[in-house]
Amino acid sequence: MIVYAEVIVDIAASEVDRIFDYNADGFDIERGVRVTVPFGRMTVEGFVIGIKQNTDVPAEKIKSIISVLDKRRIITDEMFSLMDYMSAKMHLMKVDILRLFIPAAMRGGRVKELKRQYACLSEEYRGRDPNEFIKPSALAQHELFEYLLTEKPDGELVGELTKSMSASALRNLSARGIVTVRDVEQIRLPYADVKPENVPRVKLTAEQEHAVDSISSASGRTFVLHGVTGSGKTEVYMNCIERVLANGKTAIMLVPEISLTPQVLRSFRNRFGEKVAILHSALGQGEKFDEWRKCLSGEAKVVLGARSAVFAPLENLGIIIIDEEHDSSYISDRTPRYSTADVAGWRIKYNGADLVLGSATPSIETYYSAKSGKYELLELTGRVNKRPLPEIEIVNMCREIAAGNNSIFSSALVRELDNVVGHGNQAMLFLNRRGYASFMMCRSCGFVAKCDRCDVSLVYHREEKRLKCHYCGNMYTVPDVCPQCGFAVMKEGYIGTEKVVRLLEELYPGVGVLRMDNDSTRTKGAHAEILGKFGAKEAQILVGTQMIAKGHDFPDVTLVGILDADMSLHMADYRSVERTFQLTTQVAGRAGRASQSGKVVLQTYAPHHYVYDYVRKGDYKGFFDKEINLREVTKYPPFATIVRILVSGSDDGIAAGVLKNIYGGISELKEIYSDKFIYLAYMRAPVKKIMDEYRMQILVRLAVGSDEIIDKIFDVVERYRVPKITSYAEVNPIKLS
Repeated sequence: MIVYAEVIVDIAASEVDRIFDYNADGFDIERGVRVTVPFGRMTVEGFVIGIKQNTDVPAEKIKSIISVLDKRRIITDEMFSLMDYMSAKMHLMKVDILRLFIPAAMRGGRVKELKRQYACLSEEYRGRDPNEFIKPSALAQHELFEYLLTEKPDGELVGELTKSMSASALRNLSARGIVTVRDVEQIRLPYADVKPENVPRVKLTAEQEHAVDSISSASGRTFVLHGVTGSGKTEVYMNCIERVLANGKTAIMLVPEISLTPQVLRSFRNRFGEKVAILHSALGQGEKFDEWRKCLSGEAKVVLGARSAVFAPLENLGIIIIDEEHDSSYISDRTPRYSTADVAGWRIKYNGADLVLGSATPSIETYYSAKSGKYELLELTGRVNKRPLPEIEIVNMCREIAAGNNSIFSSALVRELDNVVGHGNQAMLFLNRRGYASFMMCRSCGFVAKCDRCDVSLVYHREEKRLKCHYCGNMYTVPDVCPQCGFAVMKEGYIGTEKVVRLLEELYPGVGVLRMDNDSTRTKGAHAEILGKFGAKEAQILVGTQMIAKGHDFPDVTLVGILDADMSLHMADYRSVERTFQLTTQVAGRAGRASQSGKVVLQTYAPHHYVYDYVRKGDYKGFFDKEINLREVTKYPPFATIVRILVSGSDDGIAAGVLKNIYGGISELKEIYSDKFIYLAYMRAPVKKIMDEYRMQILVRLAVGSDEIIDKIFDVVERYRVPKITSYAEVNPIKLS
């Protein structure tokens, strides 16, 4: 009987995002493997999502599979069910979802198992006198035989062997069967230098013990673990995972920043050894492929990684942990758009597992769900070392300027830095703006250098001697004179991390200063290298963006300086105050985590804003009460749902026409469901052009419980889709720029 395979072809186009039937006769095939198939005039890869004996497609139109790419299924039944959920709930193309489930380099065969040649003595020659089969004059062959017999009885990699032994001798012995040379797979281990250490077990505090017991005694529940910085949340996570493994189940632990991974990985390898796999975008393609296969084969029981690790192909999940759950990196704002927490929530229901959302500063929506009983709230109120939270000094930068100090460093911060440097301690300085200066402006005519392709000013990068667009990556020569009026003096804009480092090196010559931002961590392993140097005290000061704000634990850091706390405060976004509280609280928590007390100097031009009073007191609950009341009055999440429709295209007029059509369709919905619509408007996007594409948007605010309307809005967007114009909707977007 002929067997037919249901295939979704690996082409990201909505017109072909459906099932195609292919003749699979002659192939040993199963659901969940990839195949190559003819498609039009092309040969493409595809995903087999089903096998059947009958098809409605006429026989003359049925084409046959060309080849099967996988020896075993690579997409599990759970992942296929997740695909159906994400397609329906998040309105994503199935092929985009399927691509999330495998390492990107598997597509097109860009990564394979690493095979290395291995040489060892053949068994039948081990107990014999080599003079029987090797001429006495063949000294190199005798040396090689003796080496493999006594020094490397289990064999040696050919590449290593021929560094010190004769390659021709090896070829001779191999040709005669005396030495066996075979291909052996070599596993590529990421962070191989991060090795387990003998670390004594930590005795849990009463609060930690209660949290572990509560989580471990439940199934299918979601917990919010709210613990102040330094309260030992990671130890709670590891104890919960231990209990899960003891029950024969598996675990996923997510962290928001790749820079956190080596530090957490060391703790996890100490506790769980070789059962740990690591998955994130900064791994080499081969490393990611091998780690992913460890998950698929069941060799790995614990997965540690960033957002994409939520799709790890572990079976029988017992727990998923999302550390620093408030972090915006857990929302994918590019195709395919998804929420990590939503995916994790689906997976725990499928597996009867638990979900733990941990943070010192939970998102308003998450904490509200915990307070209202949707989630279970667990609190860690004190630091494990019994040390108090660091003292926070709020510095009014307006007064600094009035006193004649135009530096980015306040007098209070310089005083504290002097103290740190003098006593051999360490400091972390936070500024969420990379580069040397945020723009270049002519002092005569006011010209500002802008990107040709994007509606943004160019950032000056002094080390590269370039002006750079942080949206499209275009780089430009730094002008000696104004291109518009010829004036010779260009003013530099707001200071970035690069300039902060230079100013510190001038202020403290001979004191090591490190920088950690997107520019300094481009190369593989850069995160671990920078943090390793700082941990080894090769530098006393670390300057960084939000990469340094979360999770890092350096015992000698006694000072944190927040150079411009207002950066996120004045953005036109209902989350701006919340983000300011989260960022400043998180970075402040890096100070005083060991035996020495910590100090934080927070610099602001708005010292009387209510958010800083809550930051200074470390009062998350007070801040939550204030913010949740504002959200309820103004009808923002969690008391409403925001839908944003973004339309972009190289032709401004056509894009505007599409926007108008979509707006008309949504306006019709508003007439039908007028009681559910709180707000509806269209406008240019705040960043009007990116990469030569004009951008405009529609913002909708709906009453809670409007899922039916949201689905209809997605349908409207799909109805008015046109070629060469990008249009999409997103629910509660993480940013509105």
